Amino acid sequence: MQNNWSRYLRLIFAGLAGTSLVGWYFGYPLYGLLAGLVAYLWWTLGQARHLYQWLANPSATGEPPKSIGLWGDIFDNLHKLHQGHLLTQDRLRARINRVQESTNAMRDGVIMTDARGAMEWWNGSAEYLLGFKRSTDQGQYIHNLIRTPAFKAYFDARDYREPLEIHSPARPHLHLQIQISLFGDDDRLIVAKDVTRLYQLEQMRRDFVGNVSHEMRTPLTVISGYLETLVDHGDELPPKWRRAINTMAAQSSRMEALITDLILLSKIETGEHTGDDALTDVEQLIGQICHDARALSGERNHKILMEVTDHRLLRGDESQLRSAFSNLIFNAVKYTPANGIIEVSWSTNRDGAHLRVKDTGIGIDPVHIPRLTERFYRADPSRHKDTGGTGLGLAIVKHVLINHDGNLEIRSKVGEGSEFICHFPRERLVERVPETSNN
Repeated sequence: MQNNWSRYLRLIFAGLAGTSLVGWYFGYPLYGLLAGLVAYLWWTLGQARHLYQWLANPSATGEPPKSIGLWGDIFDNLHKLHQGHLLTQDRLRARINRVQESTNAMRDGVIMTDARGAMEWWNGSAEYLLGFKRSTDQGQYIHNLIRTPAFKAYFDARDYREPLEIHSPARPHLHLQIQISLFGDDDRLIVAKDVTRLYQLEQMRRDFVGNVSHEMRTPLTVISGYLETLVDHGDELPPKWRRAINTMAAQSSRMEALITDLILLSKIETGEHTGDDALTDVEQLIGQICHDARALSGERNHKILMEVTDHRLLRGDESQLRSAFSNLIFNAVKYTPANGIIEVSWSTNRDGAHLRVKDTGIGIDPVHIPRLTERFYRADPSRHKDTGGTGLGLAIVKHVLINHDGNLEIRSKVGEGSEFICHFPRERLVERVPETSNN
């Protein structure tokens, strides 16, 4: 490159020297030099014009403009750079096309938007599942096309740890699971999955459990009634029948408790509850449950401590909250050895309100904690033979907290006791209205 530049300068100086000699021959050397400079300037402007025309439309011809010297090298190097750029562009376009083809082959809908929700690209499945149209929806805000308030709140919340389930705006019979991921400059990658089949199976399961539980309650009540009568007149029965009658009565009571929990869980799951906007006096509610827990403890003589540091009211369904709190506190009584300590506390901080139930019981292996809120899951099935548990208590707690925008945290180690914490958002706390006295 340096050699070419030196050669080019020598050619310029040689040309100017030649025109100066011609002018000197005629007695005007300066005019000769000026003529050489003008000719060189005119030629340079011509080459610049060719360069401008070629850069404005480089694909018009396959070859760069023809020239010599420095301008020839410039044209050749620019042509090589342009060809390399075209090859890179073709490779990138081929990769993009391959990604788009593979994405279009997916059954899940995939949508790309910017930070504000303006739609940039989506695959064919998104058109089917959500009803998008490429001719009119490009650049539209996605929340203007998916007009579900829950989706708008989910998109703006920026908390995408859990997916959102909604009905398709274009095909209401389809149930979709929406998952959003952040990428790039705060852009969004939205995946819509058709979970209609799973949703229908779950609904069938709920209906089956609810219907069967209701249908079993009536005959079981009759059986329990007759068994109670037989137990009351056990002295009149032969000794070999008394044990059988007592065992059947105990199992009947256990089945009644199971059906009661199933019906309650079914109602909570299907949203069959009222009073969500009611105000609950948590201090009074916990006090009643702790009183019942001391009665349940009986001769086992548990030490049940209660502490309330915030006296505000909690907005929610009191019957559901009673079910959740009593399950946690009664479980602590059941699984804590005699003379053990059970601490129940209600406190608040900037994150919200928290109910803590801590015991000195036998504890739970941490490996079981992620599955404890599943229906009928038991970390140690043998323990439930003694306590008479139904395996639904923590499932009820979980769904009650979901209905109240809360979550359950579990801490436990074998031999060190357990701690269950119910977290509620601050928005559900309400100040007490001072009582006014009329004189």
